[in-house]
Amino acid sequence: MMHRRAVPVPAIAAPRGHYSHAVVTQGGTLYVAGQVPVDADGAVVGSDAATQARQVLSNLRAVLEAASATLDDVVRTTVYLTNLDDRAAVGEVRRAHFAGDPPANTLLVVAGLADPRYLVEIDAIAVLPEDGHADGP
Repeated sequence: MMHRRAVPVPAIAAPRGHYSHAVVTQGGTLYVAGQVPVDADGAVVGSDAATQARQVLSNLRAVLEAASATLDDVVRTTVYLTNLDDRAAVGEVRRAHFAGDPPANTLLVVAGLADPRYLVEIDAIAVLPEDGHADGP
């Protein structure tokens, strides 16, 4: 019996550690690991928080698509910033990506992220559509 299963996400850079980009549970809840501002080759994108947030949300969208979900299925996010002054810029990017009712969110300002060039990281929880199966490609 499956209790949880990793979702393969070939459209983005492979995780840089021993973790999965996303795991789906038997009940259809998708847990997405913190997404960082890197492109498919693993190169850091942007030196400002807004540009990085766009890349992070692009990566998040790719993870969701690999699980047959969309940003509309996200019920909760956690945003990690290294500078509170970036809150407004990142908030504008989030508003552009989450149309309608936004997901619940927690904002944390942290001393640093896994790479000192990262200014933004976002993790998420989504509920898969009932017809979704998260089999991946």
